[in-house]
Amino acid sequence: MPITVPAYGKEAAGRLASMADVTADDGALRRFLHGLPGVDAVGLQARAATLGTRSIKTTAKAYAIDLAISMIDLTTLEGADTPGKVRALCAKGIHPDPTDRTAPKVAAICVYPDMVATAKEALLNGGAPDIHVASVATAFPAGRAALPVKLADTRDAVAAGADEIDMVIDRGAFLSGRYMAVFEEIKAVKEACARPDGSAAHLKVIFETGELQTYDNVRRVSWLAMLAGADFIKTSTGKVAVNATPPVTLLMLEAVRDFHEATGVQVGVKPAGGIRTTKDAVKYLVMINETLDERWLTPDWFRFGASSLLNDLLMQRQKLSTGRYSGPDYVTVD
Repeated sequence: MPITVPAYGKEAAGRLASMADVTADDGALRRFLHGLPGVDAVGLQARAATLGTRSIKTTAKAYAIDLAISMIDLTTLEGADTPGKVRALCAKGIHPDPTDRTAPKVAAICVYPDMVATAKEALLNGGAPDIHVASVATAFPAGRAALPVKLADTRDAVAAGADEIDMVIDRGAFLSGRYMAVFEEIKAVKEACARPDGSAAHLKVIFETGELQTYDNVRRVSWLAMLAGADFIKTSTGKVAVNATPPVTLLMLEAVRDFHEATGVQVGVKPAGGIRTTKDAVKYLVMINETLDERWLTPDWFRFGASSLLNDLLMQRQKLSTGRYSGPDYVTVD
């Protein structure tokens, strides 16, 4: 089944509209964001550590592994990317384990805008049009470009067939307190995701949390992005020293929960970078279940931006089915 984000219901749309006053101008937005409760850093870290101690076994572990595979955005974002490399990545996304066709497909293939058409064609020819093509845009990963350039980048990716756009915020603007500038830029990119037929690519907003300095800033930017129309909020580009961490992801999940309670609008979450093992993935799945609920335990609402994670999930999956640990030589290299 294709991954879809449902349109807002009338009640949710009405409740979201009722918050329009907080984004009426820069002063109102600033007051709202700085009026959010401060983050108890010690409590947040302790809660994340406690959730990380949970363990699951046997059939529950097998279910978690398959669920995690189905949530992966399999990614290549390198200057040396070629059409052949993208086609190979698509083939792996369709059949992650060539020796076991029961392994689930990944959620999406993530590439630069100039590779979107190649990925779409490869997935269609491979009989997997339900795997989404995601594309980074807005001068990824630094986000240092004029708005018209960012919007053109987005429109080009959507025109090429991108189902999802992963944009990066202007961290410099956010850190200097120009919240309305960031809000308006997200809104403009959201509008650029629209297609002529009235549909739109889903928008994931990347914060680069490793550069935001404080947990309070992570909470503020989460609310800012959701108010601006983000379909997903995402931790990182994977291109800096500090990427996704359990405390930051937990904080973003809590923001999504609170936003949903306030507006009725469901928003997805994508931790990216640094998630490499099955044990790590299970920790994040437990975190979702404990912080939100089963509605978020689907590729519609949670993704892993961690391509190297897939190989470890496959090795653990093979071990559960055969009783033997195959090792990295028995899975394809991305």
